[in-house]
Amino acid sequence: MVEITWSDTAKENLHDIFDFIAKDSIYYAEKEIDNIDERLKVLHSFPLSGKVVPEYNNDSVRELIQGNYRIMYKIYSGEAITILTVHHHSRLMK
Repeated sequence: MVEITWSDTAKENLHDIFDFIAKDSIYYAEKEIDNIDERLKVLHSFPLSGKVVPEYNNDSVRELIQGNYRIMYKIYSGEAITILTVHHHSRLMK
């Protein structure tokens, strides 16, 4: 089973997502965070299940899509994954 860690940026992204949605509904904010967490469970067994991020064109940087969010992660020798960012699809990548 692959170990998954979160970068500080990705943690901040989750807080920002929660805060933004919670302005209208705490219930839906919690639900969105739960959906993102649930989507990542596949990585424990299938770390290569995400597609390569086209902006980076690097096999070790991949993404899963959950709703309106791109969850980008980096694979380290198939043993560990770091979630790099959780990015709304409508925003440009820096």
